[in-house]
Amino acid sequence: MANNTMSNSKISSNFKKLRAQKGYSLEKVARLADLSLNTIVRLESGTNKNPTIGTLTKIAKALEVSVDDLIK
Repeated sequence: MANNTMSNSKISSNFKKLRAQKGYSLEKVARLADLSLNTIVRLESGTNKNPTIGTLTKIAKALEVSVDDLIK
């Protein structure tokens, strides 16, 4: 379980870093990924403990990166 928490914080920090590099707001990522703003906020804050691969795929596409870039 500790490993899962670590990967979630990694996803959160990677997402925040990649989003900042693009200069995208949370709202813009939500719009581009066709996801709710709440989903995006919860992912970046680390409160979404188990994002689906579908969610990660949409976010990666919106940021023009691979899913690996989000989870590595």
